[in-house]
Amino acid sequence: MIPVRTFEGKDVAVLGLGRSGIATARALMAGGARVCAWDENEAARKAAEAAGVPLVDLNRRDWQNFAALVLSPGIPLKFPEPHRFVRMAQMVGVPVIGDMELFARAVAELKDFERPRIVGITGTNGKSTTTALIGHILKSCGKDVRVGGNIGVGVLDLERLHGAAIYVLELSSYQLDLAESLKCDVAVMLNISPDHLARHGGMDGYVSAKRRIFRNQGPEDYAIIGVDDTRSGVMATQLSCEGLRKVVPISAEYGLGRGVAVLDGMLQDSMSGRAEHPVDISHARALPGRHNHQNAAAAYAACRALGLEASDILAAIETFPGLPHRLETIGTIQGVRFVNDSKATNAQAAGQAIRAFPNAWWIVGGRPKEEGIDDLAPLFGQIKKAYLIGESTEAFARTLTGKLDHVKCRTLDVAVEQAFDDARASGVEGAVVLFAPACASFDQFKDFEQRGLAFRQEAAKLVKRRTTTEPA
Repeated sequence: MIPVRTFEGKDVAVLGLGRSGIATARALMAGGARVCAWDENEAARKAAEAAGVPLVDLNRRDWQNFAALVLSPGIPLKFPEPHRFVRMAQMVGVPVIGDMELFARAVAELKDFERPRIVGITGTNGKSTTTALIGHILKSCGKDVRVGGNIGVGVLDLERLHGAAIYVLELSSYQLDLAESLKCDVAVMLNISPDHLARHGGMDGYVSAKRRIFRNQGPEDYAIIGVDDTRSGVMATQLSCEGLRKVVPISAEYGLGRGVAVLDGMLQDSMSGRAEHPVDISHARALPGRHNHQNAAAAYAACRALGLEASDILAAIETFPGLPHRLETIGTIQGVRFVNDSKATNAQAAGQAIRAFPNAWWIVGGRPKEEGIDDLAPLFGQIKKAYLIGESTEAFARTLTGKLDHVKCRTLDVAVEQAFDDARASGVEGAVVLFAPACASFDQFKDFEQRGLAFRQEAAKLVKRRTTTEPA
């Protein structure tokens, strides 16, 4: 745990008692704050109480006595409208912050030689893989690394701060919106596409939240930015023109005069302005597809910025085991490979999966995002057949009619069975059933992880029903 002493002897409201909320309350208490924690969900309150967190109904407190409101990232700050407690705090001038801001203040209180280095990773897609990959590389190279934030362990539940440590933090747009003073020695922006627009009041608000990862950086800090989409490319140009930090472009589509690019599996390091000899990383089994090559370029650039040797980084990339639910091969049944990309919760992520596994039998659907799957139309010719599930079934059927052969399965079990039967009957060598939903999971599942586990379980049921199986 990282104690937060900023509010020692003061009253602090904590709203939202999930994983990060409980960690926040405990970190504030360890730093001497008087915590008043609340969650409108009774089960969350019971879990917090069992963890020793003091519960106080914030509806009955005088908000003028609070030094801060620490808000869970999942609770609306601005849009579609601020939570009523956010409005109450703002009415009396109480600052509204998040756990990342508490972490940043804990770091700022240390002497210079005591401060760890911080690597922040954001973007619409690829954050978790890139975060885990950077952590894996640093650990493989013998560094004292702690990985958390929006992935795995909440930031305040990580081990205590010290000057030799490196904190590798996945940062969502929600977390960045609640962080004012966070300073990243290395800040990574992978890509930007429409997502969470309702929570940010539109695309401009979403882009603005993502850009906050670069605030507070100085001349010795690195901004590593993907330039394969227009919005991120524009941001890279703007930051370069500002001249306030070192900007390193990364790409999986274009050769770069300065930066890091991976083209056709060959990584080219031009961070110094001089192209190094390209290195083949296509054998990294856990990083298939162009989007994962961009993730690898970002991780390589970040670790080079931290002073690691290129050869050590490349060796570690080869041994990266990957993450569950991100283009994860879960097995092969009678020659048909099953790939779980449940984390593909929007069209752009699903498009990356389709490019990585063309001619697949595609299971898609759930609670649709605002943009739907219309932007994937150029890729429909690369798909054998689509199997529609969840709330999006009818809408996606209209989108696909006349463009791609599809069937309305509605539930995952039916889709897995039909996709497997069609893929096996095709006789195609290396046939793939690809689960890349392009949707949120909340219509039928608690989250993308539960959805991915359900896909894995349905594939396992097939194993029991079929006589011939082989390992992945």
